[in-house]
Amino acid sequence: MLPSIVLFAGLVNLVFCAALNDIRPLVIWHGLGDTYASSGMDRFQSEVKEMHPGIFIHSIFIDEDPNADQRASFYGNVNQQIVQVAQQLADIPELSRGFDAIGFSQGGQFLRGYVERNNSPPVHNLITFGSQHMGISDLPVCNPWDLLCQVARRAANRGVYSEWAQENLVQAQYFRDPQRLLQYISSGSFLPDINNEVLLPSARNSSYADNLASLNKLVLVLFLQDKTVVPKESAWFGSEQPLEDLTMDQPSGLDQTPMLSAPNIKDIIPMRLQNLYKEDWIGLRQLDESGRIDFVACQGEHMQIGDCWKDLVVEWVGGSLSAN
Repeated sequence: MLPSIVLFAGLVNLVFCAALNDIRPLVIWHGLGDTYASSGMDRFQSEVKEMHPGIFIHSIFIDEDPNADQRASFYGNVNQQIVQVAQQLADIPELSRGFDAIGFSQGGQFLRGYVERNNSPPVHNLITFGSQHMGISDLPVCNPWDLLCQVARRAANRGVYSEWAQENLVQAQYFRDPQRLLQYISSGSFLPDINNEVLLPSARNSSYADNLASLNKLVLVLFLQDKTVVPKESAWFGSEQPLEDLTMDQPSGLDQTPMLSAPNIKDIIPMRLQNLYKEDWIGLRQLDESGRIDFVACQGEHMQIGDCWKDLVVEWVGGSLSAN
């Protein structure tokens, strides 16, 4: 009788281990001014592990020294950082079969850049919180005590599209001035590329659309009271309308969730009226028309997530790798 009990216990243990190994891992990328090992990131991981016992989570870092990692969120070359991260993810055996990904603030568009340019190992579901997918048209105000932020902001304001800024200031590399779109396209080093906003249509990279359209789900989270990201609708691929276009008639009958800016402040071009969507430069239209984009609005200022994330993580994180 005893050998049978031992055999049964061993089989149960094998089944349990197999079930744990079948949980899709999670990769997270922090935002501006944060670090991969901050208390907030650690707390988030702990709560996710309570929701999905046995899940493997990797927090992306540019430098293992938290202080240097925080500095790299302000200063550095985003293109080089994504190359570094792609190698970092490829070297982790637990991620080899693919993973879900969550990007906080600028970490969201950086993860999208990874999907479009690399995606090996592949991302299954991508959730972005308050990310700047259509860039920012103003630099956020810094806290008085945040010296790193203040120095970076002053430097960017002096010449956001200069060669030095585009190589060294992270925020400058996703700054999209609606009044200087030609300069943005010709001088921008990161965002124009992953958005396939190029001067010559023949220069568009079709693999970006193929890779992004391979996602199972793209969840775009916008913060309703966001005053840090300008415009906040960038989280939903919205952008400010150039002044010279304000007198042009714009279609209003959209089935997309309405943009949330007051009409007397600034007009917003929603995702479905963007050229990159209409001509499907990056695969957004394919995702949308197949029902694979969710637009989510959370109460609060930028990155004041509260409990808004929990239902999303329950639904779109921690699924079975066998279902990939």
